[in-house]
Amino acid sequence: MKFNIKTDNLLEEKSDLAIILSVKGAELPEKLSERFLADDFSGKAKQTLLLYGHGTVSPARVLLVGLGEGSKVDTDTFRNAAALGIKEALRLKGALVSFTTIGETGVDEQARSQAIAEGATLGSYRFLDYKTDLEDDATFEVKEVQIFSQDVGKAEKGVAEGLAVMAGVILARNLVNKPAAEVTPTRIGEEALALGKRHGIKATVLGLKELQEQGFGGIIAVGKASANEPRFIILEYGEPSEEAPTIALIGKGISFDSGGLDIKPAGNMAAMKCDMSGSATVLGTMEAVARLKLPIHLVGLIASAENMPGSNATRPGDIVKSLSGKTIEILNTDAEGRVILADAIHYAHRYNPDAIIDFATLTGAILIALGNHATGLFSTDQALADKIKTAGEKSAERVWEFPLWPEYREMVKSDIADVKNSTGRPAGSITSAAFLAAFAGDYPFAHLDIAATAWAETPIKAYHYKGATGVGVRMMVEFLKGYK
Repeated sequence: MKFNIKTDNLLEEKSDLAIILSVKGAELPEKLSERFLADDFSGKAKQTLLLYGHGTVSPARVLLVGLGEGSKVDTDTFRNAAALGIKEALRLKGALVSFTTIGETGVDEQARSQAIAEGATLGSYRFLDYKTDLEDDATFEVKEVQIFSQDVGKAEKGVAEGLAVMAGVILARNLVNKPAAEVTPTRIGEEALALGKRHGIKATVLGLKELQEQGFGGIIAVGKASANEPRFIILEYGEPSEEAPTIALIGKGISFDSGGLDIKPAGNMAAMKCDMSGSATVLGTMEAVARLKLPIHLVGLIASAENMPGSNATRPGDIVKSLSGKTIEILNTDAEGRVILADAIHYAHRYNPDAIIDFATLTGAILIALGNHATGLFSTDQALADKIKTAGEKSAERVWEFPLWPEYREMVKSDIADVKNSTGRPAGSITSAAFLAAFAGDYPFAHLDIAATAWAETPIKAYHYKGATGVGVRMMVEFLKGYK
């Protein structure tokens, strides 16, 4: 899908579908307003009205999309409205689509254009890799999107940034949507190497022998019963300097989670291909950051394993020695994500980072607490947490902060080892984060539990699609752009 910026009158330019994003109560062109009753369209949020040109205007069709009250319109309003519009274009098989906005909002031209580009891209996303009998409707694509703007420079900059971020989101979505038989730890490593080659990023993948030699006890313990051997993946963008802060971004890459010997019920297992969503967020963020050429030193670390039962599987009651030297009592083999992340978090210390941040589909408890509308945030550093919350608001990938009080840290201590990987149901998401914090040392640390936001069984926004959301990429780009 190609994007162009135009400065003329949208109604005087030919297109298959002209999409007018209208603030509530805004005055529409007379050529349009005289063709429908006032009650048919007021501009309230998500309201749509399809009109046909019939020679009175140049576009074959015009779609009015309501933005709501101008004072309440933000970038996500535009993102969502653009997705609504592009989905209608796909339904109507409109190859050339144009966008303009009517009415005053507080969103500047660059941000508006970026949001429209993002909404159009995500709204047209479909995952069809394994479909073999497709009708034309399913495969039709919009060829060109024109955004009408009076500030070409800002609009072009916004579109360019939006498309760079979308490349990362789409990469993440595609990886999570694929079946676990294909996206193994080896495949995740191959994706990282390919990303490194595309953008000149240092990329290293450690195999089982290297993990054993270097003492990655957590990753080995989780992945040793699988025919698909575990991997530890290192991506390094940029160089450390006084001007460029160092951020370690860590992703949980459980390519499939059967639960191990504490095996999951059958009904909960099919969705466990998405347990590597944290690794997809890291890869997607790296893709976007490299395209944007952000002035930062970003280290991406992915701990990847397949959690399977077997004769050599880790047992409940086993003690595992992690990379840090800390010992972990395994009380539940289905609480495996935190065990592999312990190694990755400790590995990040060697970069002396300004912050360590992990993304993980870690607990079902976060779904009970927040539903699908926010990601759980847990941090040892309030300044870091505040930066992430700000980035979440700007990107419309909202987070909600939970406490990490000393009492929760006490709960993860083991009677026979340093820590235990399960404390039972009470405060399940918090104690999981407290376990991870035990491996962060004195570095500012934040854990983002995306178990409820990485997958949309029922799409919440127009730019969502049933399946992977690519959550975290937009948020992290905002965070890294503003990090000081």
